[in-house]
Amino acid sequence: MKILVTDGMDKSAMAALREKGHEVVEQFYEPDQLGAALREFDAVVVRSKTKVRANHIDEAKGGRLKLIIRGGVGVDNIDVKYAEQNGIAVRNTPKASSQSVAELALGHMFACSRFISAAGSTMRQGKWEKKAYGKGIELQGKTLGIIGFGRIGQHLGVMAKAIGMKVVAFDIFHIPGIEQQLGIDYVEMDALLAQSDFISVHAPAVDGGAIINRETIAKMKDGVTIINTSRGSNIDEDALLEALNAGKVRAAGLDVWASEPTQNEALYSHPMVSCTPHIGAATGEAQKRIGTEIVSIIENF
Repeated sequence: MKILVTDGMDKSAMAALREKGHEVVEQFYEPDQLGAALREFDAVVVRSKTKVRANHIDEAKGGRLKLIIRGGVGVDNIDVKYAEQNGIAVRNTPKASSQSVAELALGHMFACSRFISAAGSTMRQGKWEKKAYGKGIELQGKTLGIIGFGRIGQHLGVMAKAIGMKVVAFDIFHIPGIEQQLGIDYVEMDALLAQSDFISVHAPAVDGGAIINRETIAKMKDGVTIINTSRGSNIDEDALLEALNAGKVRAAGLDVWASEPTQNEALYSHPMVSCTPHIGAATGEAQKRIGTEIVSIIENF
């Protein structure tokens, strides 16, 4: 197969594909050039930066393209149904980065509770603001509500329980027996919003707008902390900023943004926001697992 890798991939995985006789080309294409380029490849491997939309698939028709692989969990940057209707298979790597994303979510929880990011930034400016950051909170004893209880949410729930948090979860798909297996209760969304001190979002992008919006924020406890390592569209950024400024939301930890790279300076520079540039899966271990899974997908295909 001739395989295009647009957004990078673990080098050992690319070497493994070449050893198996595949031709691997690593190159990013701008959106207006992508469709024509795809005609020349049997498979394309993308991450978050490259979007494969219906117009690209139309341009690729009659060419070699048979397989699109998203190196990551979600596939919302691919028009999946349209691809499959045109005979192009779509695959992803849902298992490979779950632990990495869950650990980053937990890291943002610690950063929000103890001002780790903000305090470190002021120290690098030569300041010693011990009093300003002397009103942290502990995670132990707090309630964590997880919205979206797939692999990432489950990993986070297990870690949160290990440090003494109470964990509840909401998901539109109930996994039979998961409560007994993990000791984490499913609750309805309104119940989760009302009782959670921390809320972490791990749902795919959904139709119908943001999960975290003015209406859902109003149902939350005062002083709640919101974490998002899922999709930027799951949070109404204007509503979140209003709630932060009003004190309704104590803090937020954000790895994903409504548009990326984000231009929302008011939000990412807010003193109560811990921010990262969409690095949830950016660990060496996760990238190796993603690469291994991609090799397996291509071989099985």
